Amino acid sequence: MESTRNKLIRLLADAKENYISGQQLSDQLHISRTAIWKHMKELEKDGYVIEAKPKTGYRIKQFSENVSANTLKWGLNTSWMGKEIIHKPIVTSTQHVAHQAARENTPHGTVVIADEQSNGRGRMDRVWHSEKGKGIWMSIILRPELPPYIAPQLTLMTATAIAEVLDQHDTLKPKIKWPNDILIQNKKVAGILTEMQAEQDRIQYVVVGIGLNVNQENTEIPDSIHYKATSLKMETEKEWPIVELVQQILEALEKEYNAFLENGFPSVKTKWENYGFRIGEKISLHSGNKQKNAIFTGIAEDGALLIEPTKGKTEKIYSAEIDWFVE
Repeated sequence: MESTRNKLIRLLADAKENYISGQQLSDQLHISRTAIWKHMKELEKDGYVIEAKPKTGYRIKQFSENVSANTLKWGLNTSWMGKEIIHKPIVTSTQHVAHQAARENTPHGTVVIADEQSNGRGRMDRVWHSEKGKGIWMSIILRPELPPYIAPQLTLMTATAIAEVLDQHDTLKPKIKWPNDILIQNKKVAGILTEMQAEQDRIQYVVVGIGLNVNQENTEIPDSIHYKATSLKMETEKEWPIVELVQQILEALEKEYNAFLENGFPSVKTKWENYGFRIGEKISLHSGNKQKNAIFTGIAEDGALLIEPTKGKTEKIYSAEIDWFVE
């Protein structure tokens, strides 16, 4: 159900440059004029510029570019994704907040998003630098009626959705590095972390975490990862609107998820391989202390990595780190 705040924004937006009286808003929203005034003050806190004219009414002079539950919901064209949004200025990790919310029965499609993470993490508990206002740090709660072994495919599905959003911009040529990294010009711009709570034969919930570097400057990437990390701004030399980008990702994710449930993994596999990093080339695989060089041929019907260590023989790999092979 659409919130009163969102209905208020819609009414003001529909009025465009015209004023709409407090009484009209009160009648249409079925709340008091005092409540209307309080909502206006909350919108101003979110970054909307509201003009109030005595005996005339209200109008929006400028829409907010701040990330908040209200700004993300306004204009979000989804059926179920992001209908519940938990926004925090700072968290240790959106994954942590999402797990807590999921255990409290927060609905399918709930989005947890933060301006900053103090302890953002990726796979294998690696640190993910999550500066305030510089990127998209969010986690999505899903409750698929699927067996637990299917969950890793959700990582690949999410990667294809993000790659397709970035691919809409002509200057970006995203690639997906198996299983969870989005690369631009061979440098990491985004990572995906999928975690689940499950019983033996049933998923209780899945939390899909997304970290996307958006508006970092070259000097804001830590020296320790400078050689392998980038941001959208560094690649395009322009500032990106984070609210709009979040909405595009959520819309793409809902579309991909619905198709995945209806058609299974084959459609994800085809799209993923279109973006696959180093498909058809030699790569180096690391698992623990072991290393193996092989030709990367694609991904299997269950999402596993397919390699050919020797000509004509194909192997499946379910867990490994990939580097490109250097002779």
